[in-house]
Amino acid sequence: MNHTNDREVIMKKMRDTLEYRQRLVHDPDRSSTVLSVFPRLLDTKGLILQDFSLLFGSEPPSKLLEKWPASFKAKVIQQAEMLTEPSLESPEWDSDMASILLLLHLLSPQPTGRKKTQKISVAQAIDHLVVFHKSCRSLDEHLQSHIDTSQPFRLDSGTSKEAIGNFFILIDKKLIPCEANTSLAAIDELFKLHFVLGTCYDPALKSMYTFLQTTVYNIDVDTTSESPKVKELRTKFVSNV
Repeated sequence: MNHTNDREVIMKKMRDTLEYRQRLVHDPDRSSTVLSVFPRLLDTKGLILQDFSLLFGSEPPSKLLEKWPASFKAKVIQQAEMLTEPSLESPEWDSDMASILLLLHLLSPQPTGRKKTQKISVAQAIDHLVVFHKSCRSLDEHLQSHIDTSQPFRLDSGTSKEAIGNFFILIDKKLIPCEANTSLAAIDELFKLHFVLGTCYDPALKSMYTFLQTTVYNIDVDTTSESPKVKELRTKFVSNV
């Protein structure tokens, strides 16, 4: 698999090795080696999506792309309009991405630490979710400047935030190319990577990701711990379906 550029062969071999890869992912002593054992994840688009589909079947994979524009986007905007916080709009991003950032405002980061005193702002949390990279600059700058973290985030490369040419996921200072060609599809891919690679949610984004997991993708709804804010928002959205 490491010596072929035939995408169909790579996709098939990755399908065949899913079970082994998942054992690796869930082994605390070996989980950090997944990207080195399976380096095609770093140069072949679509492998994250394929693994997620194999893990969850045909229904959950398409839910965000189907449900967000049709229903959730308008509900998030409606709920955000009730907030008193200023500057909730994100005019630089396209409307889908702006609505995802509004969801992050609604489910803002909660205090962490032993005494629950450490809290970051929504603006700081956004940087944990997505970072814009001017396409005229070297991507190596971001690889070197960001701290080594096991929590993935999106790195968008383009001439502006409204004109993204390529979407990447940055994890452990390695770039995984997204198959996505829209901001919403890139969020979808970023969310799915957590399950494919067994990665914990970033604490700053945990409420937002948990909401997407239980309310949009309907994954492990009965067994997933939700914060009161997530439960409240999910109840509002589900009751209006």
